[in-house]
This record gives sequence, C-alpha cells and structure tokens, in this order.
Amino acid sequence: MRRPPLVLNVNDHVANLYMVSKMLRNAGFAVLEARTGQEALAAALAAEPKPELVVLDVRLPDMSGFEVCRYLKADSRTKDIKVLHTSATFVSTTSKVEGLESGADGYLTQPFEPQDLVATVRALIRLRDVEIDLQERNTALVAADRRKDEFLAMLAHELRNPLAAVQMGLPILSRFPPRDELETQTLEIVRRQTGLLVRLVDDLLDVSRVTRGRIELSLAPLDLAELVTRACDGMRARAMAPRDQELVVTVPAGPVPVRGDGNRLDQVLTNLLDNASKYSDPGTRIEVALEVAGARAVLVVRDAGIGIDPAALEAVFELFAQAPTSLARSRGGLGIGLTLVKALVELHGGAITAASEGAGRGTTFRIELPLGVEVEAEANAPAPTQAAAGEPPPCKVLVIDDNDDGREMLRALCELGGHEVIEAADGPEGVERALEGAPDIAFVDIGLPTIDGYEVARRLRARAARPIRLVALSGYGSPEHRERAFEAGFDDHIAKPISHEQLRRCIAQAARPAQDQVS
Repeated sequence: MRRPPLVLNVNDHVANLYMVSKMLRNAGFAVLEARTGQEALAAALAAEPKPELVVLDVRLPDMSGFEVCRYLKADSRTKDIKVLHTSATFVSTTSKVEGLESGADGYLTQPFEPQDLVATVRALIRLRDVEIDLQERNTALVAADRRKDEFLAMLAHELRNPLAAVQMGLPILSRFPPRDELETQTLEIVRRQTGLLVRLVDDLLDVSRVTRGRIELSLAPLDLAELVTRACDGMRARAMAPRDQELVVTVPAGPVPVRGDGNRLDQVLTNLLDNASKYSDPGTRIEVALEVAGARAVLVVRDAGIGIDPAALEAVFELFAQAPTSLARSRGGLGIGLTLVKALVELHGGAITAASEGAGRGTTFRIELPLGVEVEAEANAPAPTQAAAGEPPPCKVLVIDDNDDGREMLRALCELGGHEVIEAADGPEGVERALEGAPDIAFVDIGLPTIDGYEVARRLRARAARPIRLVALSGYGSPEHRERAFEAGFDDHIAKPISHEQLRRCIAQAARPAQDQVS
C-alpha cells in the first residue's frame, strides 16, 4: 500500500498553520510544519522521504516565500518538490506573477475552501508524479541510446574484421586474368557486394553519429558540378550498368561553387542514386540535374521507380523508415540512408525535399545548397594515386593483428608488392618483433588481446631505437578513436577494411624517409 503523500506546510500565523494542516490531514495527507523560511529549507532537506509538495505562505518573518521557493528550485536535492504559494495579503495579479516566476507551481489566495486546497494539492502531486515518471523514462532512453551506440561501434568492429580479409583478398585473386566469363562475373559480384557491405557498415555508424551530433564537416570551396559528374560516373558503372538502367546527367557548362565537404556531399548523392537504382526496375531511366537558382545550387534526382505514397512522404527521412516490407525486403536496405542524407544536407546549410505522385509513379528528391565562392577547377581534381606511380620501394613491414585471416591477407598483399613482412598476433609479441626487427612501418590492429594497439604505440614510441611509421587499423572509425590513436603516437588511422590503394600510400610514406637516409 502506498504511503500517504507528504506535504510541508509553512506559515508563521499559528491559526492559519493549524487550519491548513487540519485540511490536509483530513484529506489523507501526511504533514510536516515549519514557521520560517529557514525552518522550511531545513525540513525539506532533512525529511526522508522528501516532501512531495510545499504549501508555502508568501509572508514569512525571516524571508519571503518567493525567496524560499527560489532556493528550493535551485537545489538539485529539492528541485522536484512542488510549491503552492498561499497568501491573504499578496493577492494582486503582480504578486501571483512574481510567485510563479520564482518557480512556484501554483498560487492560492486566502481564504480558500478546503476542497480548493485539497484539489489543487492533488493536481500538483499528480503533475509531479508524471514529471518524475517522464524523467525516469528519459534516463532509461538515454541509457538505452548509449548502449545502442556502443553496440553499433562493436558491431562495426566485428563486421570490419572479416570484411577486411575479404577486401584484401580481392587484389590477390585479380593478379591473373579470369579463365572464363563466369570467373569474371563472380569476381565483379564479390567486389561489388563487398563494397556495398563496407558502405552499409559506414552508413550505420554515421547515422549513429548524426543522432548524437558527432559528425564534423571538413568544409572547403569546391565545384559541385564536377563532384556530381564524378559521382554519377562512378555510380553508372557500379550500380546502373549491372541493372541495365540509363543514367542521364545534366550540369551547367561552368563551375557551380559551393562550400562543402566533398566526401560527405559525394555520400549524399551516392545514397540518393543507389536508392533510385535499387527501387527502379531494369531498363528504366534515372535523371540527375544540377542548376543555379539565385543564390542556391539546386540538385534534382528523379527516378521512375516504385514511388512513395504521398501520405508517407514526410516520414521517408525518419530513421529506419522504408518502403512497404514486401518491397523493402526484396530490394534491400536498412532504412538509414535518407536519414543520413537529410542530416548531411542540413549540416551544409541546405534543405532536401521528396516528391512522388504515388505508387509506381517514381520519386523526385530536390536538394538546395547555398552557393559559395568561386573555386579553381583543379581544386576538385582527384589526387594522383600511388597506383599510377607504380609500387612503392621495398620496405620492411610489421603486421600486428589477432585476426588470423586478416593478418594473413595483409601479409600476402604486402609480399605481392615486394615487401618483407614480419607478423605478430598480440600486443606484447608485436612490441617484441618491432624492437627486434626494426621495421619501416607497422600496421597495428587496435583491438588486440593482452594490451591494445594504443599501448603498443606508446611502448614503441618510448623504446624503439629508430623511427617506425605506425598505422592504426581499427573497426572503430569515429573522430574520437582517430584522436585517441594520434595521442597514443600513431602517424595514421585507417578504418577497416584498408584498401589496396591506402596500403600503397602508407608504405610509400614510410619508404620516403628510408630513401632520404640512404641518399
């Protein structure tokens, strides 16, 4: 059985104190009494359990009821106690406003009937109960959200380990020309689906960062027309061509300058094009149009696919929203891409809208971005790749990874480039092999047993006789993990799976100082 609600009655007038306490006790409340402001504050703090409500007279001998209320609401120990001001003197509208502004939850002028007092007290206690319940639910939701983010980070780490082994194995399988059309198709399918898995894992983590406000943009002047053309060329080969879909791209003849993060804007367009292709039948047409309208760049992606019920348009950008299940499951997707797209567009100061005339009538997405300053054409030109310059000079490479398949694939990939490789399966062994073997570069998995990759880096920085380029390989790709890696002494941080091009770049950077020392 629930205990009677406890009410603290504060009044220096003996008769009024007695009458209010009697009304409350007759209604089934437990009552504490105080005659001054200091007594009221002391009683509110000392009482166990805490009072659920204070009936607080405005006129007290040592301080006003307004001051007492402000003290109660400012203290974390008493801020949840409801305060009901009463007064027979301060009855003007101004006094009532001052009382409520001080934090009070209600105001009654004396004389009042017992039923008025009791009804008001009960209403305020019910409100308090609801507020406490909402606070507890919010606390539980925050904890659940934190556990979800931790789970997503761990999931990404666990998924990236096998993905790394598969992706690193593809260049090895591609050393020789396929023997027939079947091998060609199979390699292309494995390559395409591995890339899709990598993107799904990245999107899953990115949307988690968006919901927590953890995504930071690297803004710079860029030519949106060049970015759109390049992204569409990539998606045409990767997604539209295998599905026999036509991609028509219209961009202005000159540059369309915006200030943005090129990688993130490419991610936005890639997501929209992937959706358009995925939800359209083979042989259909997808259109991309970029134009300048006033002070804004307008990008439109239009398809002739399954369309969206107009009543559901507002929900398409919500997390995990999808087309009807029968369609969504056959077409794939996690229902997070459009949430991420909307967040990234808005982080750029832009807006995105969706339009559709209904099922089977296609969908149109319209993005508006503020124009930026003019940008030189070469600013957006893709950086020359190490692949174009050939393999980097031979180096001595250390691979520290407790995942046997991942370590084996990385070792094989390095050896194909002509590099000498030594291996270790845990942190202490990795430190020992590094100190004995003096490698030029070490690829260190962060999630190692015994001691993690951060501690490996710290020990090598403290004890290695010659500089070693340290590259962190991690399933955790957040800015926090990157920063922590650099603080531990790593020169670079790469989220798994490492691509063949990233591997060449890292080894080339390690080879330059070695060449300089020889010369």
